[in-house]
Amino acid sequence: MSKIRKVTLIEPKPAGYHVYSRIALPRLGLPLLGAMLRKRSIDVSIYCQDFQEIDYSDVLSSDLVGISTTTSTAPEGYRIADRIREAGIPVVMGGSHVTFLPDEALQHADFCVRGEGEHTLMELVDAIEFGSGFGGVAGLSYRVGDEIRHNPPRELVRNLDSLPFPDLSLIRGREKVKLTPIATSRGCPHNCNFCSVIKMFGRGCRQRSVDNVLEELRYLNPATVFFYDDNFAGNKERAKILLDRMLSEGLTPYWTAQVRADVAHDKELLALMKRSNCYILYIGFESVNPATLREFNKRQSVDEIAEAVRIIHEHGIMIHGMFVFGAEHDDIASLRAATNFALKSGIDTVQFMMLTPLPGTQYFYDMEREGRLLTREWNLYDGQHVVYQPKLMSPYELQKETFKAMKRFYSVYECVKMLAGPEFIKFAIKLNVNLMLGRWRSARQQLRSAVRRWFYRAYGHILIKRWEAANKDFGERIKALAEKARSIGAPRQPSPGKVE
Repeated sequence: MSKIRKVTLIEPKPAGYHVYSRIALPRLGLPLLGAMLRKRSIDVSIYCQDFQEIDYSDVLSSDLVGISTTTSTAPEGYRIADRIREAGIPVVMGGSHVTFLPDEALQHADFCVRGEGEHTLMELVDAIEFGSGFGGVAGLSYRVGDEIRHNPPRELVRNLDSLPFPDLSLIRGREKVKLTPIATSRGCPHNCNFCSVIKMFGRGCRQRSVDNVLEELRYLNPATVFFYDDNFAGNKERAKILLDRMLSEGLTPYWTAQVRADVAHDKELLALMKRSNCYILYIGFESVNPATLREFNKRQSVDEIAEAVRIIHEHGIMIHGMFVFGAEHDDIASLRAATNFALKSGIDTVQFMMLTPLPGTQYFYDMEREGRLLTREWNLYDGQHVVYQPKLMSPYELQKETFKAMKRFYSVYECVKMLAGPEFIKFAIKLNVNLMLGRWRSARQQLRSAVRRWFYRAYGHILIKRWEAANKDFGERIKALAEKARSIGAPRQPSPGKVE
C-alpha cells in the first residue's frame, strides 16, 4: 500500500519562439484533474511552462507526476519525464499525442492515459495506493517488465456536469493568465480529415447544462473569457439559451470563441453574441480553394465564407480567420489567393498555418503510408513548420509562401492603410455621425473596436518579426530534410501497440 499525498501536474511548452508565444492559454485538462485530486485531499500543483518554469525541488517531492502533451510539446514532456523518473518518482503521461503513440510514451513514462483521463487517473491512483493491479483500469497503458500492455479503451464521459470545475488557482503563475478559459462542450460533429478532435473526444457534441456553465461563470467572475469549445455554436439553439441567460443574469464578460462560418446563417444568434459582449470569433475557414474545401470535408463554399465575413462584421463582431495551407490540391497560386481574400474581405486577424499530419488523424496515416513524412522531430509539428512532402509544391515553397502570407497580412503597409485608407475614411464618417446624433454608446463601441483591430494588426507585425529572427535558418533546414527524404525515403513509425 503506497499512499499518494502529493501530485504535480505539468504542461510542457513548445520548443523555441513562435507567433503564439505571447498569447499563451492553459489547457483545461490538468486544472480539471487537479480539482478531482484535490477533492481526495491530495496536495496538487500545476506547472504550465508558458507561465512559470518548473521548480524541480518542489516537483521531486511528489509521490506521482502527471504530464500532458500535444504533439509539438511531446519532446519537452519526455525530457521532463526522464528527469523525474531518474529520481525514482512514477510518471503518468496523457494528452492527444501519447493517446495515439502510447508505446513511444512508455519509453519515458511508467503509465500512459489514452483519451479522456479523468476517471482513468483516479482509478490509477487507487490502484497505486491499494496495490490492486492495473489490469482493470480502462484507458491505461503500462509496462510489466519488458511487456507493454494496453487495457481496453475507456468510454467517453457522458455527463459533463458530473465533473468539477477546473481549478485554475492550482496553476503556478496563475496571475499571468489574462484570458479565462471555460469549456461548455466536448467533441465535434464534423469530420475534417486533418483534425484529431474527433479521435480524442468523439464525433458528436457532449454539452454541459446551461445552469452548470452559468454556475462556473458566477464562481469565476472573469473579466474576459475564451470558450474553449471546438464549436461554441455547434448547437445554435442551446447557444442562444446560454447567451440569453447570461444577459438576464448579468454574467456578460467580454468573450471570444471558436465557431464555424455557418454561424452567420443565424442572425438572432449573432445579435445575442454581440449583446452579451462577444468581441471576436475564431473561424476555421481553412481555404478559398474549392477543391481543398472538399478535400477537408468542410461542407462550405468560398461564397459562403465571404458572406459569413460580411454578416458577422455587420453585427460588430471581429473575425480571426484560420487557414490551413498545403493540402493535396493546394499550389502556390491558391495560397496567394487565400491571402488576397483575407485582405480584401476585411478579416481582422488571421493565422496561416501549414497542414500538419498529427498522429491519430487519417492524414498522418496517409502520409506515413506514402512515405511522405520528412521528419519525426515532434517539436516541429506545430503548424508553423513543414514536416511532409506536399503534392504540388516543394516543402521549401510551402514554408516560404506561408510565412510570406503572414508577413504580407501583418505588414507595415497594411497597418498604415488601416489608419489612412478607405476603411478609415468610412470609420471617421460613421463615428462623426454617431457623435452628432448623440449616440455615445455606439461611438464608444466603434472607436474601441477600431483601436483593438489596429492594435491586433500592429502587434501581429511585431510577433512575425520575432518569429522570423528566431527561425532564420529554418528554410535551409527544410531543404535538407526534403533532400534527405528523396534520397533515402521518409522514415516510418511503428503503429501503436495492439489494444487487448
